[in-house]
Amino acid sequence: MSPDEILRLGIGIEPPWKLVGQRLDTSKRPHELHLRVEPERGARYFCPQCSEPRPTHDFRERTWRHLNFFQYPCYITAPVPRVKCPRHGVVQVMVPWVRKGTDFTLWFERRVLALVREKSVRAAARLAGITDTRLWRIVRHYVQQPTRNRDFSTIRGVGIAESAGSRGRHRVTAFFDMDRNQEPVLFVTQGHGKETVLRFAAFLSEHGGAVGQIREVACDMSPALVQAVSELIPNAVITVDWFHIVNVFTESVERVRKLECNERPSPEKLQCALRKPGAFTQLTTDEPAAIAELISQTSDTATAWRIKEMLSWVRQAPTPCEARWRITRFLGWAEVLVSDTPRLEPVRQALDTLAAQSDCLVQRWASTHTSALFELLNDGLEAARVRAREYRSTESLTTMIYLIGNSLPPGLEPKPT
Repeated sequence: MSPDEILRLGIGIEPPWKLVGQRLDTSKRPHELHLRVEPERGARYFCPQCSEPRPTHDFRERTWRHLNFFQYPCYITAPVPRVKCPRHGVVQVMVPWVRKGTDFTLWFERRVLALVREKSVRAAARLAGITDTRLWRIVRHYVQQPTRNRDFSTIRGVGIAESAGSRGRHRVTAFFDMDRNQEPVLFVTQGHGKETVLRFAAFLSEHGGAVGQIREVACDMSPALVQAVSELIPNAVITVDWFHIVNVFTESVERVRKLECNERPSPEKLQCALRKPGAFTQLTTDEPAAIAELISQTSDTATAWRIKEMLSWVRQAPTPCEARWRITRFLGWAEVLVSDTPRLEPVRQALDTLAAQSDCLVQRWASTHTSALFELLNDGLEAARVRAREYRSTESLTTMIYLIGNSLPPGLEPKPT
């Protein structure tokens, strides 16, 4: 295979386009590889609006950034024909290796999108050799594709999750389809509470759906959100997934530990261990010893941790009726343990939350949807939230949630070059 054939395959051109020249610009640092592509003279090209073959009117020179060849940045230059259409006038032909209105080839954009799904935008821009502003333009174009032409008339189960950037900035609410494992994110909007549900209802109606068709809504335990769903989506039952209540009790244990550590030191490695399930198989090498030392103490932190771990007994209930009975027994047992100890006030608040949300929690046992999608989406929201330290606007956080939560449009998934 000749060098020209290798280059031609690398840029993916087909007749009537052909590679006519290449040069390495050694005056730049790093060096740049420039490829010259030209169309066959006399060829007829299709009008991009009516798809009819038309004669060539003239040519306009264009240059696009392509994937690196070895360590060298690569640029493709070509005279792009304009056709003269009797119906649409003089129109520029779309070349097959680039989308309209961009200075990058499709191969370059594919690779950039793959980088952004794995790294921060700033790091991906540095690796790609472009500014983060230009990279955001690419990402924002493609995240609109998955929901643009979708039909939402069949949606029956909706999940709602809230997220925010660092220090609570850029609060957004994400709505997702609980029946879809692929492209589950339906709508992401700024803010939280009732206004976001109103915006989702309007968005749903614009895409062939209606709130009246929704039969189940899974959300967190925010009183404002639960009330909004009850008012605006009246035909849906509200489900609170189990990980929400586990998070409440986990945070209560951490608050108790912080209150108590002012008077007595905590065992080393304890802070991370308290956030994990009690199964020792999920702990690191040093964490079982820290948990064992905690259990041997008669401390408030140990009491809070025992209460949190007892939630697994409730979660293992086989039926909704059994779950309701176990919640009642758990609340009675835990209330005796916390008694009137001031430092256990965070645990008492967690118990009050469980009692108030017990009906929505029991609904989890009756739901036909598994917890896997809830956990997957929350992992994606957490990844977007962690990266939000570098975001300059709520729009950027929203864009990243769409990108992480949904797959790329057909034909744009990263492919081997």
